[in-house]
Amino acid sequence: MKQVVSISLGSSKRNGTTTASFGGQEFHIRRIGTDGNKTLAARLIRELDGRVDAIGLGGTDLYIYAGNRRYTFRESAALAANAKVTPVVDGSAIKNTLERRVIPHLITKHGLEFAGQEALIVCAVDRFGLAEALVSAGSHTVFGDLMFGLGLPIPITSLNGLSRLANVVAPVITQLPVSLFYPTGDKQTQVNPKFASYFHKANVIAGDFHFIRRYMPDNMKNKLIITNTVTTDDEMLLKERGIATLVTTTPEMGGRSFGTNILEGVLTALSGKRPEQMTVADYTSLIEETGIEPRIKKLT
Repeated sequence: MKQVVSISLGSSKRNGTTTASFGGQEFHIRRIGTDGNKTLAARLIRELDGRVDAIGLGGTDLYIYAGNRRYTFRESAALAANAKVTPVVDGSAIKNTLERRVIPHLITKHGLEFAGQEALIVCAVDRFGLAEALVSAGSHTVFGDLMFGLGLPIPITSLNGLSRLANVVAPVITQLPVSLFYPTGDKQTQVNPKFASYFHKANVIAGDFHFIRRYMPDNMKNKLIITNTVTTDDEMLLKERGIATLVTTTPEMGGRSFGTNILEGVLTALSGKRPEQMTVADYTSLIEETGIEPRIKKLT
């Protein structure tokens, strides 16, 4: 049985362990939250190095994409460098491949309509593939990167604007601690509603669940959520807020959705390649071979 372990800067309250089968191969999957403790995360990565098949880096990004450009977070790269043998992945390749396929899948397989729909992506540089897919499907999309990442009341309404922002801001923010603009540790369990009018206007809310959970208003009646890393407690919260449909971009494992870093670790382990050797075609082929599809769940 192959082993994939996610070491997350997020809350330890969201930890989980399960087994799952992909491509006929059994996997033991585990998520360990360090409550924002980077020293502990580094030590755990060193201890797991050479003992597991892949290590996921959670609660942070190693890379973000905008168009054809990739930016590396210095702090996350330093964490990943603690592993000398076992590959370390952050899920960004899955976001740029699997999540790009989610919207066409929902249209063709489930008859969902996105053309003309109002959509909000809470942080699009973290989900550029999903952002492009929503725009291509004809959604009127607002990108909330400045609002929810930096607290600035400035919506972005075009992919060109998003790319220009990324090209200016990404070289700076990737040199800073991730905790300055992304909820880590106990902040992942706190709710602090912000920019509620953009949530209210949108029919579709997409992107990182920790941003959605932290900033969403009390009333989210009849909305469609497209996200990931959702536990059973999170589902209860979404149901209480009136969410109609939940889509997680990765499949259910052990009654919950784990992070994209874990799924990328699974596919990397299946491939037998190092992450730097993997191409978009490699990930796409593995996704198709293993039959990985998003999970859709009616909540109301």
